Amino acid sequence: MGLARRVRPGGKMRSAVFLSIRNKATRLPGKSLLPLRGMTTTEHLIERIKLASEPDVVVMTTSTHRDDAVLAEMAAKNGIRCYRGSEEDKLCRYLDAADAFGIEVFAVVDGDDILCEPACIDKVLGALQEGEVDYVICADMPVGATPFGVRTEALRHVCRIKAEGDTEVWGGYFTETGIFRSATIEVDPVLRRPDLRMTLDYDEDYAFFRAVFDHFYDENPAFRLEDVIRFLDDHPEVVALNRDVQVLYEEGIRVATPARLKRKTADTDSAQAGGS
Repeated sequence: MGLARRVRPGGKMRSAVFLSIRNKATRLPGKSLLPLRGMTTTEHLIERIKLASEPDVVVMTTSTHRDDAVLAEMAAKNGIRCYRGSEEDKLCRYLDAADAFGIEVFAVVDGDDILCEPACIDKVLGALQEGEVDYVICADMPVGATPFGVRTEALRHVCRIKAEGDTEVWGGYFTETGIFRSATIEVDPVLRRPDLRMTLDYDEDYAFFRAVFDHFYDENPAFRLEDVIRFLDDHPEVVALNRDVQVLYEEGIRVATPARLKRKTADTDSAQAGGS
């Protein structure tokens, strides 16, 4: 069961994309500023996010650490908003950003996910607008191709009851606690390719993205994910560039700080009963 929806009379809930990014990578230092076809990887992702039609605003959510000042400058240069918050607690950073910009539903796009599909941003925000879910993703997409949709009031409740201050990996708060309504959205069969890896964590991933952008970008900067998938099916040597690092990636997720809640309170009881 989920939290009761608070409906704003007469209209659509204010929505956003939160581009979640920091400049602290250890596996691939400086990955947010790596060059790719004349821009940084982050600038390419900003341009891709702007192709989505559903969000009212795009907000870069980064931290107050001095190393992230360059990202805030990049946001201003590229015409999107920026919120700088907690260094380690992503969820509190998202909540503070939502409150700062009056956001009721939002899609999170990680800064690693350079080929995140704009149509999926629209899909997850559309599902949240319907008011039936608190957390939503698109089903069986390539790793790094789907955003995560979250309702702000559900996140507010998570921030009240979570026991951890490090929320680098946070989806389990919505999918494993039994408190919230989570859902997956079906997508076109051509996009249902969970075997493909499209996220930037290692040198091998950078080689993968260079190969994809070298093939598409000059002719069509707004190339579609389905075109990338067809290209990869015809070029298995590109898929092979980063296939083996997926095991390392999954191990990192496995050992990340788990979703732990504070001891049971009346607040959690209310949520499990469907209260707000």
